[in-house]
Amino acid sequence: MLNIALPKGRLGEKVYDMFEKAGFECPAIKENSRKLIFEKPEKNVRYFWVKPSDVAIYVERGAADIGVAGKDILLEYEPDVFELLDLDIGKCRMAVAAPEGFRDSPSRTLRVATKFSNIAGKYYASKGRDIDIIHLNGSIEIAPILGLSDVIVDIVETGTTLKENNLEVIETVVPISARLIANKSSYRFNSEIIETINEKLFEIKGQ
Repeated sequence: MLNIALPKGRLGEKVYDMFEKAGFECPAIKENSRKLIFEKPEKNVRYFWVKPSDVAIYVERGAADIGVAGKDILLEYEPDVFELLDLDIGKCRMAVAAPEGFRDSPSRTLRVATKFSNIAGKYYASKGRDIDIIHLNGSIEIAPILGLSDVIVDIVETGTTLKENNLEVIETVVPISARLIANKSSYRFNSEIIETINEKLFEIKGQ
């Protein structure tokens, strides 16, 4: 059985649809149930749902042979996996946002609130900017409003939440999308089926 980790939620449903079109269907996954693991012995695949931020851990540790994770997770946690394919779905961007009218003053340390401390740290290091990272796990948008930070680094899709909190994007750090990843050992031992899936997904994403 090839173990495939899918991110829970809308993105995971889109990803599964791609696998289904690629010929690796597992109808049970679409049944309305609380099950997390689904098998299709005839296709030699086993799918399971996990929290999106955990997909890379399952793949890196070998509990999953392949999986789909956002580029944000791969950049932030740097798991030791093979990144095989950009699926061109789940597109958004990692961006710096600040209160409307904000002007940075290089003479002082910039306070940056974020869930993505590694990405933010590397981005500002590349610019030679001195920063103070404030690691938060949620409601990042209120940090500048309450004076906790000057700016935030976060994922932006439509920008609606930013506007509602009087924030605006001032810099794009990196574009984000869903990526097919593989466990390094699994890839060596199951390269034929993993490459078949990779090639079929590549064909489908271009349609």
